[in-house]
Amino acid sequence: MDNSTKLWRDFTKNGNRQAREELIIHYAPLVKYVVGRLALGLPPSLQQEDLIGYGTVGLMEAVDRFDPERGFKFETFAMSRIRGQIIDTLRRLDWLPRSIHQKSKKIEKAISVLCQMLGRLPTDEEVANQLEIEINQYHQWLRDTNCTVVSLDQPFAFSDGEYADLYESLESTKLPTPTQHLDDKELKAQLAEAILSLPERERLMISLYYNDELTMKEIGEVLGISESRVSQLHTRAVLLLRGKMNSKTDPPTVIYNRKKSNVSVHATIS
Repeated sequence: MDNSTKLWRDFTKNGNRQAREELIIHYAPLVKYVVGRLALGLPPSLQQEDLIGYGTVGLMEAVDRFDPERGFKFETFAMSRIRGQIIDTLRRLDWLPRSIHQKSKKIEKAISVLCQMLGRLPTDEEVANQLEIEINQYHQWLRDTNCTVVSLDQPFAFSDGEYADLYESLESTKLPTPTQHLDDKELKAQLAEAILSLPERERLMISLYYNDELTMKEIGEVLGISESRVSQLHTRAVLLLRGKMNSKTDPPTVIYNRKKSNVSVHATIS
């Protein structure tokens, strides 16, 4: 019996508080790992020590809620809790300017509507036209939203109105977590289809980051581009995926586009 197994038994069976503390210390590296991946696109004003503190709260919650007898791997369960706690805390602190949130939502909504209209993922030029902005302005919007928590951790609406975690859908199916969505099979199928529709470079980047767990720097070396460019590709890929997934639930609104003098589908953006 390894030490962690003994600690889990002492804590879950006997309520040993010392065992709980040792479990938290034993799994503390998971917090640094999650913070390292989340912090890539965050502004420097957010201190890593603070993020580790938020994540540690998630780790403690994971230790308290985990049932080793269910046969799940703790690391998979804990990383979801750690990640969720950090993101929830950042949202409560409202650290991101509202204008950046609005840009991200507008881009995602435009992509969603275009996916319904075109039956495929739109090009940057098509998204810019949908937003009625110039292409260089659209690229600036992408750079602006790059410093948000724009990742597959953000929830999207399921067809039944419930929510699911896109990131967990990319995790290994060999190790399901206790919190998996009941319609996980449907979600994975839809997400796999959306990923396959991405341009080749974005598709490879998603695979290297979420499946192979390479860092942005390592992905840049593989693709022969800068780390900042990888981060921008990640932002674009995630917005495309979220727009594609939400296009299955959002009804389009048809309005007249005077700029092009024809009828087109536009997002209803508040």
